[in-house]
Amino acid sequence: MKKEKPVVEALQKFVENQPISMHVPGHKSGLLSNLPNGMKSILPYDLTELTGLDDFHHPEEVILKAESLLTETYQSDRSFFLVNGSTVGNLAMIYATCKRNEKIIVQRNAHKSIFHALELVGANAIYVTPKWDESSKTFASVSIETLIEALQIHTDVKAVVLTYPTYYGVASDELKAQIDLCHSLNIPVLVDEAHGAHFIANKFPPSAIQLGADVVVQSAHKTLPAMTMASFLHIKSTLVNVKKVNHYLRMLQSSSPSYLLLASLDDARHYIQTYLESDSLYFLSKRKLLIEALQAIQSLETIEVDDPLKLLLRVNGYTGFQLKSKLESQNVFVELADSNQVLLILPLLKTGQAFPFADLRIRIKDAVNALKKERRTIEQGKNPSFEMTKVATSEYSFNQVEQAEKEWVPYTRSIGRISAGMIIPYPPGIPLFLPGEKITVSKLSQLEELLMIGASFQGQHQLDKKLIYVIK
Repeated sequence: MKKEKPVVEALQKFVENQPISMHVPGHKSGLLSNLPNGMKSILPYDLTELTGLDDFHHPEEVILKAESLLTETYQSDRSFFLVNGSTVGNLAMIYATCKRNEKIIVQRNAHKSIFHALELVGANAIYVTPKWDESSKTFASVSIETLIEALQIHTDVKAVVLTYPTYYGVASDELKAQIDLCHSLNIPVLVDEAHGAHFIANKFPPSAIQLGADVVVQSAHKTLPAMTMASFLHIKSTLVNVKKVNHYLRMLQSSSPSYLLLASLDDARHYIQTYLESDSLYFLSKRKLLIEALQAIQSLETIEVDDPLKLLLRVNGYTGFQLKSKLESQNVFVELADSNQVLLILPLLKTGQAFPFADLRIRIKDAVNALKKERRTIEQGKNPSFEMTKVATSEYSFNQVEQAEKEWVPYTRSIGRISAGMIIPYPPGIPLFLPGEKITVSKLSQLEELLMIGASFQGQHQLDKKLIYVIK
């Protein structure tokens, strides 16, 4: 059992020597900070690249050792710590595999960072539409038939970008076959596995890196005990150049990395590397008790998905946004809400660790009872009318959108126009409108439905004024 935490141990040793800070950051080990004491107490560890702490962009000591342990844990060719979130990993893997005007196949319900990467690179996206998953009531994974169709139409693609698992915990059982298909054509497969850093543990779906993907990016902070923004990137490939990925990581990541994040990544790697089958069984037993307790709450529907860390809750006749509001009044904060449900992310417990599941169950019951006093607002169970062609390209490339003259128009008069910006329901961060796409009746209907039930949006829009950005 490995107990090494190279970065954590180096930081501890450094601080124990009571150093005098004559370097950045300017808070001087917290001495000049006016933060509350609970926040201030961690600032002595907020250090920079000093002697004994290594150099993040050219590691030779403790960071190199920590990343080597990460590589060993995930059985990759090379793994990297990321301090700018999974976003920077998605940017780097796309920069390393494709150039301006080259084609890349992309799952249509990818995260916004994937589309930002395509826009920055200037690549031509071939969108493949995922299947509808009735259990989670979401668009999930792309079928292998759709991928085959895309590869037959577009024989000159440079890479395929897939999401696994989805935000909602749905994991495709066709990913291995899709990877093998792409490799038979010498096409690398890049996987946004933001929500699957724990998949190498027993009793969970396999990780994309285990299934043969060339580059896999994971948000360690989403399901492992890491700080926000702390992520991993793994490479295991003969088709993707490790040095090229590293080159873009050095360009795109901060030149002043947070050592708190690096220590957190080191700790999260240690956590999953030492996660035993007995830990999985302990977690699953606690999960089972929670689900049984929730199923006893009248009117509450509990939906399990492929990833045991994810759990969906629904109350028939009410939106997820309404349920979320009632849960928050009980100080229960869920990961996201949509028109049907809320999403819970459970803790990846180890044997003996406690979590307030009993209190959680009481608060959820109180929230459901309060919700049922309100008027029912929706007819649940409807599939969306959001029609998408299985394999599609945008009317305009990202570069053409950038060059085109644009204007703001009322969204009610935008049917048939070409979107000039992203409109992103957030969470989950999957764009509804993409730059260069034609605005259809079905997409507009979904936008209006989301606005009506109180969804939040990111992107380039003025929805508070009922305006969206289009090509003139």
